[in-house]
Formats: sequence, C-alpha cells, structure tokens
Amino acid sequence: MKFRLFATFVIILLMLVLIVQSLPAASDQLEEISREQAKARQEEKIKAVKQQEQLENLKRDQQSSQAQQQLDQIRRQKEEAPAETQKPQATQTQQQLDRLRNDQQLQRLQSDQQINRIQREPDPVRQQQQLNDLQRQQQIRSLQDQIQRNQTQQIWTDCVSRRIVVR
Repeated sequence: MKFRLFATFVIILLMLVLIVQSLPAASDQLEEISREQAKARQEEKIKAVKQQEQLENLKRDQQSSQAQQQLDQIRRQKEEAPAETQKPQATQTQQQLDRLRNDQQLQRLQSDQQINRIQREPDPVRQQQQLNDLQRQQQIRSLQDQIQRNQTQQIWTDCVSRRIVVR
C-alpha cells in the first residue's frame, strides 16, 4: 500500500517536472506566433498605405488630366475671341498647372522612399509608429491637394468664363 502510494507520488512528481519543463517551449511558441501576427498586421498596413497612395496618385493624375483638357479648351477658344490683355493670367495658370504636376511627382517619390524606409525598420513597434505617421501625412497631403485642386478649378472656371487665351 505504501509502495503504491509512493509510486503514485513519484509519477505525479515526474509529470509535474515534465509540465514545468515544457512551459518555456510553449511560451516560445506563443511568442513566435505573436511576432508573426504582428508582422502580418504590419504588412497589411503597408499594403493599405500603398493602396491609399495609388488611389491618391490616380486622383492627382485625373485632376491633372482635367486641368490639361481645360487648358486645351482655352487654347482652342483663342481663335474665337482673342483677349490679348488677359494673357498674363493664362500664363500664370499654365505655370500653376506645371508646378502642380511637379509637386505631385515629387510627393510620389517621397512617399515611395518613406515606404521603403519603413519596410526596412527592424523594430515592429517603431515600424507601426512610422506607418501611422505616414498615413497621417498622406491624409494631410490629400486635404491640401483637394484645396489646391479647388483653387485651380476656380481659376480655370474664371479663365473659361472670361475666354482667356493661352499661347
């Protein structure tokens, strides 16, 4: 009876030792899974940022194309009603369009550089912070672009309504 009780005690003790020894391995596996999930979330964020940037680029390209079409329309109206006194404003409008295109191209390149730099960041927490910062910057830039587009649209509307000629 005592031997049986002692044997049961030894078996329980051995089981406890095995459980205690397997805890660090389970903890390591849990930590690895957590790291993989964090990495997957960061990759998803990067993908979302890239998609947002592509959408912004498409919007900018569309706006630029519309502005160019409006400029072409103004140029076609040159033959209909010449207005020599209003040429400076048309030239200024063309310069604004050119600056807008250059700024858009510069912003695209800067965003690409930021995304590449963020992807190389080894610290997941810092990488997440940088992604969040980039998203905020893109939102601000998007709002600024919208303001600029609205102002440019107003200038184009004024040019069309006054029949300004562009050479």
